[in-house]
Amino acid sequence: MGQAGAPAGAFVLDGKNGDRLFTWNSNALLTLASNAKLFTTGAVLDKRGPNGRIVTRVLSRGKMKGPGILHGNLFLRGAGDPTFGDAGYVQASFGGGGTVQTLAERLWKAGLREVRGAVIGDESKFDSLRGGPTSGYAASGYVGGPLSALAFDHGLDNGHFQTNPPQFAADQFAAALGATRIRVDGGTRTGEAPSGARALAKVRSLPMKQIVRIMDLPSDNWDAEELAKGIVGGGEQGTTSRGAQLIGFYANGLGFHPRLSDGSGLSHSDVATPRDVARFLQKVRKRREGKALHDALPTAGVDGTLAGRMTSGPASGRCHAKTGTLTGVSALSGYCKTLGGHTLVFSILMNGVSDLGRAHALQDDMAQAIAGYQGH
Repeated sequence: MGQAGAPAGAFVLDGKNGDRLFTWNSNALLTLASNAKLFTTGAVLDKRGPNGRIVTRVLSRGKMKGPGILHGNLFLRGAGDPTFGDAGYVQASFGGGGTVQTLAERLWKAGLREVRGAVIGDESKFDSLRGGPTSGYAASGYVGGPLSALAFDHGLDNGHFQTNPPQFAADQFAAALGATRIRVDGGTRTGEAPSGARALAKVRSLPMKQIVRIMDLPSDNWDAEELAKGIVGGGEQGTTSRGAQLIGFYANGLGFHPRLSDGSGLSHSDVATPRDVARFLQKVRKRREGKALHDALPTAGVDGTLAGRMTSGPASGRCHAKTGTLTGVSALSGYCKTLGGHTLVFSILMNGVSDLGRAHALQDDMAQAIAGYQGH
């Protein structure tokens, strides 16, 4: 580990009994990069449950008159489902999830034939800031799309960022209604559903255990920021700062003290010690979020951001870990099933990195040594 230079640190422990097996500068506060997603993943799974789902609703205060005619507006209200969108995109990208087509079909089956009002996109569950602190809260290519509670197709429109996500979603929903032979008389716009509006239809996201895997395998920053905003309570508006605070509170409650300013790890101010990261991973193994967090991580030599690393040797197929990369930062933290039959938990955080390939090689060598451990 001394070859990594400074500042860098590492910590390895036995996942069964918590015994320390290796430590190097393990109490140093170091930038996490995407290892911050480990805390986001745990907090989201703890808040919503591994089988929890995010609900997107269609609401109205209008009244039904005549043969299926709604006199009033239809509100499409999002709650931060990062997998919501068009049926074709959702199926191709995620293998399923909530879509505007399903909402339209459910309204048709409920008897709706005409809307004498507008279709309105409601993103009020979150603030309207499109990015995180590293971009001044503007939409950013590093995030991967504009943030919105009414996220649609990952915030993309034919590969480009949507300029107005709730308007885009409203337009797509109106088109789906039209394709289902439901007439909309009042066009589309954005706004907030009034109090007292009742739900006419809803769709649920994939289970959270699948969504966090969709996030963690490729290390999707946009997914992480959407989920961080959505971690707030039912009566709160989601913001990046509040989401980061609640993720921190979750970790604090388990005895760990990361300092976070976003959910993705894009900020260099997202820091923790290697000891805290590893002990956090060890502790969550025994909690309800533990299996889903473990299963969300890339597997060495198999998939995600580790598909091309450690393709042979004892680590291949045995180590499941979260990568992290920023300018000057490289990280790898997770679990290895050893040749000796133990699960070892580790965190390697490297700051001041000038050669990313060398950093990866050092991390991979350490993971191979961890996986090859024969101790008892």
